[in-house]
Amino acid sequence: MAWLDKLKLKKGLVQSLNEAGFVAPKEIQQKTLARINGGQDVIVVGPEGCGKTTTYILATLNKFNYTPDGVPKVLILVPDKEKVEEVIAKISQINKNKTLSIVPLFAAPGTEAQMNALADGADIVVATPDRARAIYLKLGLDVNKIELLVIDDAELVVKQGLQLPVAELAHSIPKCQHLVFTEVMHERLNKMITPFMKQPATVEVEEIGEPQFEMHPQLLYLLPNFGTKVNLLNLFMQDEEIFTKVVLFVNTRPTAEKLYKTLHDRKNTVALLNPWFFEMDGFASLHEFKNSTTRVLIVVNDGEQKLDLDDIPFLIHFELPGEKETYISRVAKDSSDVEDEIMAITFATDLELTAVKKIEQATGQKIPLGELPGDLIIEKERSYADAAEKKVAKTKADDDAPGAAFHQKKASNAKTYNYGAGLKAKMTNKKKH
Repeated sequence: MAWLDKLKLKKGLVQSLNEAGFVAPKEIQQKTLARINGGQDVIVVGPEGCGKTTTYILATLNKFNYTPDGVPKVLILVPDKEKVEEVIAKISQINKNKTLSIVPLFAAPGTEAQMNALADGADIVVATPDRARAIYLKLGLDVNKIELLVIDDAELVVKQGLQLPVAELAHSIPKCQHLVFTEVMHERLNKMITPFMKQPATVEVEEIGEPQFEMHPQLLYLLPNFGTKVNLLNLFMQDEEIFTKVVLFVNTRPTAEKLYKTLHDRKNTVALLNPWFFEMDGFASLHEFKNSTTRVLIVVNDGEQKLDLDDIPFLIHFELPGEKETYISRVAKDSSDVEDEIMAITFATDLELTAVKKIEQATGQKIPLGELPGDLIIEKERSYADAAEKKVAKTKADDDAPGAAFHQKKASNAKTYNYGAGLKAKMTNKKKH
């Protein structure tokens, strides 16, 4: 498919694309450019490397003739300085219109230099949301003539807690088209963009190739927050007949200590791998754990650590490691000839879905979703308003007021909750032996 076919790109831009080595549009550009150039709000969901950045740069450059007026027409919001520089380099690779003025905005000592650059004339502004908002509040960023607002790596913008500056900037622009590009779509991201998106079209590109590894059976449990993860873990650990041996992976020592205390208090036999305090139960190796009566071993994620996980019935990733290769090394089978006896379970919040997607891309396999137990207590998501209200209430509280909030325990812990289908099959099989 040629660049000119149905994509509504200007001939000069098509020529620039050919000279830059972009021979033909990718799938994501075929699906979105006509919609974008037609003026529609669009949400684009696709994995890293699928062409999201090139797509909105083409839509941006397609808005300009050879006589720009030096007033911001396009505002591109990205999560950090590195992404700002990456986008500007990509624009320079494709753009042949040297009259265009592109101004970067990111955290740096003082704002005078960036405000002066805007005052000298800016057609395209590429910025982090917090710096753009700061300069806007100082009347240095004119948003009155912006026609296109782009939010790239939107899932990372949310992860960094930049929803407020994005919302304020979006609502400050009188009228414009909105484009959101993200690797994953989840509730927190949707909550940020819904107020200003106008009947958006959602375009999704799924790029999961052929399976690259033979994997142990996997289940993914999507949970709203850390507290709900803890509640689900406690529910699972109550079933001593099924969860006979578990290796539990976390990312930090504080998390490991919290889970150790929680499970220890509930009379679950639990230990740490290479404990850092003498009063904590622990083992120096997986071999010691396998030969003990301890049910749960907590391991702090360490990519350098090669673990012998054979014969452990359950591997639970309470948190995903920073590198997808670490997860894959644990969950990939050493040999497809060996009968499988390991179930890999992952707990993930919205903010961890990007890591899940990267694992699925790398392995060429989707991780099946597990059904949440019916009696799982879903912890309330704390908001800034909740925190402020709690702070005010605390200052007014009497000395003899009750302490921190707690959940009333259920009268019974009957095993009536639902597991996912794959986990049910494994449980049934284990009880026969």
